[in-house]
This record gives sequence, C-alpha cells and structure tokens, in this order.
Amino acid sequence: MRAWKVTGRGAPHDVLRLVEDARLPVPGEGQIRVRVAAAGVGLPDAHMCRGSYALTPALPFTPGQEVAGVVTAAGPGARVAVGERVMAVSAFFLGHGGFAQECLALGDFALRVPNEMEDAEAACFTIPYHTAYVGLVRRGALAAGETLLVLGAAGGTGSAALQLGLAMGARVIATAGGREKCAFCRDLGADLAIDYRSEDIASAVRDATRGRGVDVVYDPVGGDAFTAATRCIANEGRLLAVGFGSGSWGQPQVPHMVQHNYSVVGVMPSDYDHAFKVAAHDELLEHWKHGRLRVPVHERLAFERVPDAIALLTQGGVKGKLAICVGGD
Repeated sequence: MRAWKVTGRGAPHDVLRLVEDARLPVPGEGQIRVRVAAAGVGLPDAHMCRGSYALTPALPFTPGQEVAGVVTAAGPGARVAVGERVMAVSAFFLGHGGFAQECLALGDFALRVPNEMEDAEAACFTIPYHTAYVGLVRRGALAAGETLLVLGAAGGTGSAALQLGLAMGARVIATAGGREKCAFCRDLGADLAIDYRSEDIASAVRDATRGRGVDVVYDPVGGDAFTAATRCIANEGRLLAVGFGSGSWGQPQVPHMVQHNYSVVGVMPSDYDHAFKVAAHDELLEHWKHGRLRVPVHERLAFERVPDAIALLTQGGVKGKLAICVGGD
C-alpha cells in the first residue's frame, strides 16, 4: 500500500516521504484496520514531524490522527466488524496513522458514520467534537445561559467548541486572528468575535460582560492567550486547558487562581470507556442531524499533498479543518 512516512525531524516537506510498498498493518487486541477514505489534518501532525509532540512514535512512522473509512480487518476483542463504515482515531502513536491507504485504528474509538455524512466531514468530526464534548459537558459543566470564551475559535477544535457551546444554550465569545477569521466565527454563530491581533482579549471580554468575565474558557491555544483568559474569567470560572496551538502550554499561577476563585481543568477525550464515547457520539450526531453542528472543511486535498496540507495548517490561514481525500469523496 501507499503511505506517508516521517523519516526525520523537521518541516513537513523535509521529512515526509511517500512510500509505495508499505506493509499492511496487522490489528492487535482491540484494534481494527481501516481502508482510509479521508483523513483529517491537525497541528499534532506538524508537531510529530518536528518530534515535539508527546506521543510522537519512533522513526519512521505514519502520522494522521483522524480517519474515516471502511473496516478491512479486526483484531481480537474489536468492537466493530469488517465492512463497517466508521470514523475513528488512528493508532498514530504506534506509527500507523491515517496518511496511508490503510491504517490501524482504536476499536473503542471507532464510531458510526451517518449515511448522509461525507467522508471528509466524518474524518474531521471525531477528535474536535469529542474533545469539545468532554471539555464543555463533562469537565467544564457548561450550563445554558452561561458565557463561554473560545480561544482560537476559527480552528478545527475551536470551531467545534464554539458550535457545541451554542447548541448547549451558552453565549459564545470567540477569539481569532484577522477579519476573515472573525467573520468566519460570526458565521458559525458566535455572539462576539474578538480579533486578538488588534484587540486586547481580556479588555474586550470584560467590556462585553460588563466587567463580570466569562464562566468557561475553552483553550486549545495556550501561551499568551491562556494568560489573557485568566484576566477575564468570572468567579467560579472553569478554564479548560485543551492544547497548545501557540507552541507553548498555558502556565497556571496558583496564587492567582486562589485569589480569583477559578479552576484550571485538563481536557483529554481518550481515557473514557466505550459506553461513554458512544453516548457522547449519539448526542453529538443528534446535534449534527438538526443542523446545530457542522464540520467546516476549509479544503479537501489529494493524498499526494499531505506535506502541503500540514504546512498550510501551520501557516495560520485555515478556517476550520483540512481533509486529505485518500480513497473516498
């Protein structure tokens, strides 16, 4: 089969190689093999190329965390059967990610795809929306009528949280870089979009909330954006640490947390049992079915353009998600 392999540490175009005769991976306990129709592209793929991601496997390896396709083989104890169409999290951490014609995937994180959902949309659904669900529903306990601040809301993860927050009845304030991205956030339904390039996030949020601040912050950005959020979070607020799209994690200051009576909460969707994931998925698909959630796919690129896609994502112009069309639509 054909598969992209990271062969060193550096920029995508420098370290990715297209291998024409890669071996088909064999699924182990609880794993499945998927014939990839489409794969989502995320910032972790860029970090893996540079070796700066915590779950970067040994060289050489195939990146790509998000896939949609048809199951071609199932290991012992796998929860899905051969022939099923699924959206799934790949076994990228074992070196068998989704930028290949077939990949390994986690059987307990392989979930159904509605017939009406196209491959590219399905590939870009699982990680962003399940992360948003764990963050806003489980960890952040966002309630209807509360105010949610989504940092980096024009990105794949941020746009998912923006939409889910609205579906849950919250008022949503978004931050994004530049007029186009702010307009994109407003198009998704954000009540207010703050351009962090020209506005001070904390001041704009305090003005918008009449000095009260926000109840929940969804932060896939880290760095300075995290610090800004700590300056505009309400009493008993919950700051959800999701990622470090800026290149550095947010740095909680315990004295400040105590003085202002807010919490910093870590968010990771992987360590939940299969029943929880299925229930969350059913709830998310119900929102999708009724038009409250949509997957904004910025561009669909050919399989041969995987290095271009990862590089494009790091340049900051993408709104929503990028998808690689491998063998589907």
